[in-house]
Amino acid sequence: MKRILLDTNIVLDIALTHGKFGKDAGKLILFIVKNNINSYVTASSITDIYYVLRKEKGHIISIEFLKEFIQIVKIIGVDEEVIINALEGRMKDFEDAVQIETAISNDIDVIITRNKRDYQGLNPTCKFRSNFNKIRDFPDL
Repeated sequence: MKRILLDTNIVLDIALTHGKFGKDAGKLILFIVKNNINSYVTASSITDIYYVLRKEKGHIISIEFLKEFIQIVKIIGVDEEVIINALEGRMKDFEDAVQIETAISNDIDVIITRNKRDYQGLNPTCKFRSNFNKIRDFPDL
């Protein structure tokens, strides 16, 4: 079974239910739960998600969301090697570089993001998905 990494923007779509993106992300998370997909987020994403979510929803709701969310996904670590590789890489967006390097070091097969353009051509071992409004868009999960 494939191992997928949910990019920070996808988790924020779930938490904040941003219009169409929120609906699509909601469908994705239901698919993950229903099919027992091995899903992950990076430890650094958790703090970023809390930061953004707290501004919109407050501390208590943010903590409640994260507690529920980590029952569905596993958290993978960001270590010194990941940070060094991200700093030395050719990506302009450091946060995206950390996501990529964490995915590589944890044998992630697919990164799901709305930010596909920034990731293209950077890692041949990961596939990227940005249009997931139809579950059939993921035949390889």
